[in-house]
Amino acid sequence: MSSLRVLHVVLITSLLAGASASASAAQGLPEPTPFTAHYQLQISGWPNARVEHRLSQHGEQWQSDMRAAIAVARGNERSRFRVNADGVRPSAYSSGYSLLGIGGDYRLGSSELSSLPDRQAALFDLSRRSAVPGNCEGQEATPCELRFVDHKGERETLRYRVLERGQVESPAGTFDAVSVETWDPETPERLLVFDFHPDLPGLLLGVDYHRDGERRSRLTLNALETATP
Repeated sequence: MSSLRVLHVVLITSLLAGASASASAAQGLPEPTPFTAHYQLQISGWPNARVEHRLSQHGEQWQSDMRAAIAVARGNERSRFRVNADGVRPSAYSSGYSLLGIGGDYRLGSSELSSLPDRQAALFDLSRRSAVPGNCEGQEATPCELRFVDHKGERETLRYRVLERGQVESPAGTFDAVSVETWDPETPERLLVFDFHPDLPGLLLGVDYHRDGERRSRLTLNALETATP
C-alpha cells in the first residue's frame, strides 16, 4: 500500500460515497449535534494513526472537519453544508495531504458540488439516512447505490447495505449503532463497514476495512465530546 493510499484510508471517507438512492423519507431523520471525536486507526504494516473528527455549526451551515496523522504523513478534509428537509446541500470542500513535506491541496466550490456532494458531506448524509429503517436492510438485501464527487471533483459510485442495528463497545463507551457495508462495484473484494450512531449524524463509532476477506485496518473511537447546538 502506497503512502498516499494510506493517507486516503486514514481519512476513511476517501472510500465512501455520497447521496444515497434510498427512499427514506426526510421526516424522522435525526437533527445535527456538534461533536468532537478522537480515534485510533490501526493499519496492517503501519504505525497507529491519530484521527480527529469535528462537527460544528456556523450560522445556518454545518462544518465537518477530519484530520489524521500517521508517522511522517498528515491529511485533512473539510466540508461545509446546509441540512435541509430533503437532505444535505454542500457549499465548499477542501482537503490536503502531505508526506515528508510533499503533498497537494484540493478545493471544490458550490458550482462543482451543485449536483453531487463531496465525501465529507456524503458521510454525514449517509449516516443520517441510515438511522431510519428503509431500503437496503439486511445481508441479502439488494444494495443501494451511492454517488458523490471525490477530492478532484470526479464522479464516483459505490454500493451499500445496512447490515444490522445493535450495539458496539469502544474505549469511549457502549453505544447503539447502525452497521453499514460499502464497496466499489469495480473492486468488490474491498469492503468498508461503518458503525454509525443513530442519533448523532456524521459520527463514526468504528470502521473496519476488509480486502480479500481479511481485515486490513480498524478505526476505534477513543473519546467523544458532544454539545447542544
